[in-house]
Amino acid sequence: MSFHGLNSNELEFRAEVREFLGRELTPAMIQATDTHRSLFPPPSVTLPWQRKLLERRWLAPHWPAEYGGSGWTAMQHFIFDTEAGRAGAPILAPFGLKYLGPVLIKFGTDAQRQRYLPRILSGDDYWCQGYSEPNAGSDLAGLQCTARREGTEYVVSGTKLWTTHAQYANWIFCLVRTDTEARPQAGISFLLVDLRSPGVTVAPLRSFAGEHEVNQVFFDAVRVPAAQLIGHEGEGWSIARYLLEFERGTFIMSGLLARKLARCKVLAVDVSAHHVEEGRTLLAQIAHIEMDLLALEAAELRCAQDQEGGRTPGAEASLIKIEFSELIQRIEALTLTALGGSALAYCDEGDSSEQGAVVGSYMNNRATTIYGGSNEIQRELIAKHLVGL
Repeated sequence: MSFHGLNSNELEFRAEVREFLGRELTPAMIQATDTHRSLFPPPSVTLPWQRKLLERRWLAPHWPAEYGGSGWTAMQHFIFDTEAGRAGAPILAPFGLKYLGPVLIKFGTDAQRQRYLPRILSGDDYWCQGYSEPNAGSDLAGLQCTARREGTEYVVSGTKLWTTHAQYANWIFCLVRTDTEARPQAGISFLLVDLRSPGVTVAPLRSFAGEHEVNQVFFDAVRVPAAQLIGHEGEGWSIARYLLEFERGTFIMSGLLARKLARCKVLAVDVSAHHVEEGRTLLAQIAHIEMDLLALEAAELRCAQDQEGGRTPGAEASLIKIEFSELIQRIEALTLTALGGSALAYCDEGDSSEQGAVVGSYMNNRATTIYGGSNEIQRELIAKHLVGL
């Protein structure tokens, strides 16, 4: 870790984290993470790691201890995620732990928190996120999936698109339109839906890399208890904005990128041994990325310090999202260049080698600048809320 200024307690905690990772991370976990083509490995890889973290009470750093979280400071969270990324730990799907959990803690009822939070921690419930639709991607205000109130139930009809890990999930949290007459943002509500309900269909979508990571979810008059509404009707837009701050601001990804860049450097050094000039060019480009990675790490650190001061991630989180998404694309493009023509031999989706993972991950992560709110939208948020344009 390259940042400085940790106090003695933080240095002690970092040593504890490194010891834990060295002892509990198995070679199989690291291998599965390194060779997986998309950002989030399947639950067969992540749930064993999740249970190790739960046993240590290190699973939910940003949850209050009273709800089963770690009760860590933002700096401890930053230290753990950075070290875990560098060590090759599986990245846990964030939908329950990082997104829905904080929403329930802030907006849910006591009954909802008691029902859902323990099962998020245990992994007994595996969540996915129902935001995007065929005609409502980064512009979520255009969503058309409806939830019509009938007595003690809502009847949900419509579809959600690009739904990551819906093939594994048993629950989905959705933005739905409960008022078709109100202005677009005011008519949206936040609803929890059991994916095992009659009328739900999950259809796989294969990526260009051959991965089955995303899906389209169809709702055909699905009946949902009104008790599964979070907050009040019409509050969905405000809840979604709160959740998106966590989506963009609690991903501490510089450790992951440092690991990817280190693997790229190994390839570049190998190229240098046979093609000196080409190798020098690659290493020079790596040096530029290393400087940008330091800047990303500094931004993450500043975000952690802001959270310690009681400020939730705001538009500044958009800066982190932009920089991470563009850096991962640069690193993987450079890694592909270092592989050279031999990369063509690893395009088979069934190839589980590290080289095959590079090619598949490169293709899969072309989407990082789109999901979570496209980078164009992020720049608009920065212009509006930080620059004041």
